[in-house]
Amino acid sequence: METFLIKAAQLILAFAILVIIHEFGHFLFARLFGVRVEKFYIFFDPWTEIFKWKPRRYYGFFGKTKKLKDSESDENQIKNATDNTDEITGSTEKTPADKESFWGGTEYGIGWLPVGGYCKISGMIDESMDTEQMKQPAQEWEFRSKPAWQRLLVMVAGVLFNFLLAIIIYAGIVYATGEKYVPFSEARMGMEYSGEALKAGFHNGDIPLLADGKPLDNPYEDRLDMVQARTVTVLRDGKDTVDIRIPDNFIFSLDNEAKSDTATVSFLTYRFPARITQVTPGEGAAKGGLMKGDEILAIGNTPTPSLTDFLRTLRGHDNETVAITLARKTGEHTDTITKNVALSASSKMGIGLEIDPSAFYNYKEKRYGLFESVPRGIEMGTDRLVSYTKSMKMVFTKEGASSIGGFGSIGSIFPEKWDWIAFWNIAAFLSVALAFMNILPIPALDGGHVMFLLYEVIFRRKPSEKFMERAQITGMIILILLLVYANGMDIIRLFK
Repeated sequence: METFLIKAAQLILAFAILVIIHEFGHFLFARLFGVRVEKFYIFFDPWTEIFKWKPRRYYGFFGKTKKLKDSESDENQIKNATDNTDEITGSTEKTPADKESFWGGTEYGIGWLPVGGYCKISGMIDESMDTEQMKQPAQEWEFRSKPAWQRLLVMVAGVLFNFLLAIIIYAGIVYATGEKYVPFSEARMGMEYSGEALKAGFHNGDIPLLADGKPLDNPYEDRLDMVQARTVTVLRDGKDTVDIRIPDNFIFSLDNEAKSDTATVSFLTYRFPARITQVTPGEGAAKGGLMKGDEILAIGNTPTPSLTDFLRTLRGHDNETVAITLARKTGEHTDTITKNVALSASSKMGIGLEIDPSAFYNYKEKRYGLFESVPRGIEMGTDRLVSYTKSMKMVFTKEGASSIGGFGSIGSIFPEKWDWIAFWNIAAFLSVALAFMNILPIPALDGGHVMFLLYEVIFRRKPSEKFMERAQITGMIILILLLVYANGMDIIRLFK
């Protein structure tokens, strides 16, 4: 339960940040062009809201509002500048009273349905479906009264701000932590591969060299290039180069494998020895004489040259006493010794193991100054966008459709323990994904509005308001069905 709550909290926080930044992009450009924004809400508020506030007017929780006391001059100013303002219900007058106030003409709030957010922009057919407003004569402060280029910028601003947010996050991460990784070429024992990768033709110990002719260096950055490539070239046994043809839909095979309970490797991982970093007093390893720094070479007669080999071989020896062959370094000498170790009911012996590949191999590490981190952030954000765009073509296959997930799948990618670096990495990726999804030319998304605006620019006439209303309804139905399908797939996978 604790793990679920931690993941859920990370998902909601990340989603709230992305929504705020996205909608603020729309808000900022709308106000810069003199367009009134009637509402700015985090999450949706059908029927009621958790909280709402309008500067100098009212605030409230769960639909209950309270009028705030203003100075007499403020009351008179509002009275003289506005017409038919309902301060209790929060309805917005249709006059340019708030032109002089950048923030003051907007109601800010938090909805109870955490599936998005919105800005209600005057004179625009959007999620609110305020058709009554559209029946009135167009006013100068309304969206529909502005030139097409201004309306276009208002609509693309949300996507732009999400992408800029990803760049800022990536730049902040590399500025704070730098980058550290073991290049493929330095991993002398090569890589360990998952079952699906072995089926595709990889061998444990292979060192990746090229993906469709592109040199490979960083496993974290280049694994997607390998998965999406037609041919990956590897160095095998330290001497031969081998071309491996990547099967169609390989990415989905890896995805399904990663979701299984028996998967120990996600596509590929570094191959290095099983080195003990900690021995728990009183447990089997301590009683058997194992020590910190020992490297485990075999269990019984089964060699375990790598950490994954050791973990795989260890399973199934519940409550047994096994012979552990070790390499122990004493000064300049390394001795091979064997110790008998009693295992627990779950095949545990009470040791900690080294999992950082940089403890075994030469690694690259780079620190970034403030100004150096920005271009690196741009590079990382662009790479993520290109990779995500390439992977989207898989969605239109049978396997891709079955792999679509909703909030459960998104939440599952967050770590079980709160880790701010991991959180911001995931948030940056989700911001890139949100930017891409929102620019798709689907009515009700930003991309749908952009599509109709481009039509207006090219043909010099607007689509009719009736057509826009029907397109908005159609788009909302499509999005609701996709939302139901994606989250339904999460539920189905729970019972498989």
